[in-house]
Amino acid sequence: MPGSMTIGHTDALVMLSHADAERLATTLREMSRLMGRQPADVRLSDAQIGALSGGKADRDELAAWSWQLAEYLRQHL
Repeated sequence: MPGSMTIGHTDALVMLSHADAERLATTLREMSRLMGRQPADVRLSDAQIGALSGGKADRDELAAWSWQLAEYLRQHL
């Protein structure tokens, strides 16, 4: 459907409107930037990183994943 994005695997599909996909990509990109090498008073804390990843990712891995997913979404809008 024009103006939307479908994300799927073998069993389930998730549909986002174009506006929601753009918003998600922007949020992921900004989150990645805030995890990066920013001054301590600007960047997300280690506790916040842990909360965002469910304790399963470190700062660099989550920042890279967020950036890559944001770029993937933007390329497919």
